[in-house]
Amino acid sequence: MTGEGGVRLRALLGHPDWSRVGVLAGVDPVDPTVRAVVAVPDLAAEPKDMAGALFAVVLSAPREDWHLDALLRRAGAARVAAVLLPGTAPLQPASHALAARIGLPVLGAEDPLAATLAAARLIHQPDLVVADLVARTVAACASSRDTGVDALVAELARVWRRPVWLLDAADRVVAGPEPGPSGTDVRQLPVGADVPGARLAAEVPTGVPAEAASVTAALAVAVQAVGRRLAGQRLAVERDARLRMALLAEIVAHGGELPAGTRRRAIDAGWQLEGWHVGVRIDAPGTVDPVATRPHVLRAADSAGLRAVVVEQGSGWGLWSTFDQRPGPAELQRHASAARAAHWELRASLSTSMGVGRAHHGVSGLARTLGEAGDAARLAAGRSTGGHFVHVDRMGLGQMLLAWTGTDTFLPAATSLLEPLRGQPGDLLVTLRAFLDAESSLTETAAVLGVHRNTVAARIARVRDLLGVELTDPDERLALHLACRGVTLHG
Repeated sequence: MTGEGGVRLRALLGHPDWSRVGVLAGVDPVDPTVRAVVAVPDLAAEPKDMAGALFAVVLSAPREDWHLDALLRRAGAARVAAVLLPGTAPLQPASHALAARIGLPVLGAEDPLAATLAAARLIHQPDLVVADLVARTVAACASSRDTGVDALVAELARVWRRPVWLLDAADRVVAGPEPGPSGTDVRQLPVGADVPGARLAAEVPTGVPAEAASVTAALAVAVQAVGRRLAGQRLAVERDARLRMALLAEIVAHGGELPAGTRRRAIDAGWQLEGWHVGVRIDAPGTVDPVATRPHVLRAADSAGLRAVVVEQGSGWGLWSTFDQRPGPAELQRHASAARAAHWELRASLSTSMGVGRAHHGVSGLARTLGEAGDAARLAAGRSTGGHFVHVDRMGLGQMLLAWTGTDTFLPAATSLLEPLRGQPGDLLVTLRAFLDAESSLTETAAVLGVHRNTVAARIARVRDLLGVELTDPDERLALHLACRGVTLHG
């Protein structure tokens, strides 16, 4: 029996069922299409009318027997696609040279009968291949009913014997091996309306129509199970989020002494209410789903070394870190730096603003520092030159100094100091202020202004030349910072 389209020999060699089939001779650069499968018991068989067939010897084929060379010649004359022999021992040099000369691929397998049956199914019985994989997929989904999405995706990869991924709307890997699908031979299906943009994907070997059809059919079955699993997880996540938000609202509302039940729930949640708290508020656009995006906030905080509780609040998140002892200036500065680093990682994909409160003690202190952080985040939303980041602990002295910059004595001096920058190409005054706000970081200034780091470096070098200042000098840097703030705020 002959298959309609056949299977390319390289694709057959790449199939999981042929993982134990080796090449003995004659494949490169030959890649014939196998259109039929014929099995014979030994080397004495006569390959007639077998053009394009896989000619499989399933019982005996001694490598040193002259009958092998005779068989190879007959197979080549009959335009056989490839010869499959028992065993994987190398061919004799003469047999190898003969196969290369006539362009006949010769393969070997420890179990040639199993390899022959697998090839026959793929070529002659594609419907059976599809039905078998679909049945095994249904069983896999049923057996892993009580596991999470990651376990289900891993089980599908085991059953399908190929990489499987769950991707989100931005093509990020939610479950499955990193770095995700990269080739063109990938089948994808949407998981469902409950999870917009999410897709289940699997690699499919090129040139095996039965395998492509079976994986596509199995995907159609699996996406239903994955969709139900994701919907269940979403309900659980939303329930947990509501519990967190309700608990934090109770704590903030009481402010002081909490009911025993509230304290017990806080302990169960792993929240430390005593000690010194430093609050952080992250505001995001109203289009952002704080529940769905919370994992991104957790990852950003973790990568920045910011150890904090994260709770969804309105269109953003409330965070706080707790210290057993009152944190000193150095510890507070490290915390603020970690918060800023987490904020920059988030801003790579979300348009957020962040505020950091001061350190306050106890339950009432938690409510107070979160309130300060919220005020600072709202203020940060309009401060693009500061990277949309405001730290309340640095605002007290700063606000007094900024008030002084508005006096009749300071403003003329500041204007005169910065006059050489006016009219220069490159918006040097804005660049200088952003550079000083970013604590002299070229990278952060470039991110705030949306230009290349080298552009910032060139502009700052131009500022130094025009003003004749040394920005490594803390006194000169402070004077310039106040002058920039005074001129831009009051001028």
